[in-house]
Amino acid sequence: MRILAFIGALAIIVAIGAAVFFFGGFYDVAENQDNPAIVDWALASIRGASVAGHATETPPASLDDPATVKAGARAYATIGCVNCHGGPPNANWAKWSEGLKPVPADLKVMAKERTASQLFWAIKSGIKFTGMPSFGLAGVSDQQIWTIVAFIKNLPSMSDEDYKTWIASP
Repeated sequence: MRILAFIGALAIIVAIGAAVFFFGGFYDVAENQDNPAIVDWALASIRGASVAGHATETPPASLDDPATVKAGARAYATIGCVNCHGGPPNANWAKWSEGLKPVPADLKVMAKERTASQLFWAIKSGIKFTGMPSFGLAGVSDQQIWTIVAFIKNLPSMSDEDYKTWIASP
């Protein structure tokens, strides 16, 4: 019984200490300061589980269609994705995106690690605590988001020339 009382008292002390630390202003929320590793780990774990758990949309059959990928490249460049995530190897990121923490996802990696449904959900819904906005709330249609997903899924094998040609075409 004493052990349970000790554990309970310890839990209360830890909770009060955490409350004082966070609500007392001791935790630095500045973007130019790194989070403790445990905070980054927890946020990444929660983010991954949430995306996997909520991504239920079925992708259209046209994700491999070259016209869909080209339309996605134009949408990607037009709505601002390239500003944070860059593009094919030599596409430029916007200078201000270098100050984002966590660093915007490398979409060439995400194209391999995430399913089309997961990419769609993240683009449409946004991701809290990352700077990733909800393009669904911004008025981007589901159809256009799927074209962006098609572009991202093809990004690892895309050349700079293809990308430049696609974003220049009407």
